[in-house]
Amino acid sequence: MEISIVGVGVSVSDRFRSVAEEKSARIEHLAPRAQRLDIKVTHRAYHNGSREDETVEVTLTGKGPLVRAEAVDGDKFAALDLAVTKLAEQIRRAKEKRVDARNHPRGAKLEKGSGTLTGIDVQPASVDVIRAVATGEVPIITGNEDEEDYTPVVIRTKRFDAEWMTVEDAVDRMELVGHDFFLFIDARSDQPSVVYRRKGWDYGVISLTTTAAPEAELAS
Repeated sequence: MEISIVGVGVSVSDRFRSVAEEKSARIEHLAPRAQRLDIKVTHRAYHNGSREDETVEVTLTGKGPLVRAEAVDGDKFAALDLAVTKLAEQIRRAKEKRVDARNHPRGAKLEKGSGTLTGIDVQPASVDVIRAVATGEVPIITGNEDEEDYTPVVIRTKRFDAEWMTVEDAVDRMELVGHDFFLFIDARSDQPSVVYRRKGWDYGVISLTTTAAPEAELAS
């Protein structure tokens, strides 16, 4: 397995590389077919000088979807250990799901009359949730609101190619990348959709109903 280690705003010492390579053996044992492990260390110093921290991102690529984990700590070695532990846990959970899928084949079914999904632990978002998201009533908590120089601005923007998949596959992909939501195109309805994590092992899904604009509006 190829290993790449880079630092952003911080130098990567030989000791850190040595420790990272030792820990990568744990990942290679869990995912022997993996082809590459990317480790990125980012140093952040806050403007008010209140603190500094290190963010370690680990991304595993190979045959199939990538697996990603991230951790933040004041010490980059501690952040590396946390990130690798998260990555290992996500790989184990993915393996358990594959075994469970072989032993208990699953398949989601949509009841057109009631609009409910059966055969999967995913429930459509309620009208109240959709309305709250659309009107901005749902607060977005970043954890930095108490900082003196905090401003609610967009720091990073990411764009991805659209992928068509089932709701079940989208849930699996969300678990692999370690996010709380995942955007995709529903292969059954061709609608832009997002699955998101609820309490415990429950999930939700929101879909957008797209309609073409009337010709009169387009002409105007």
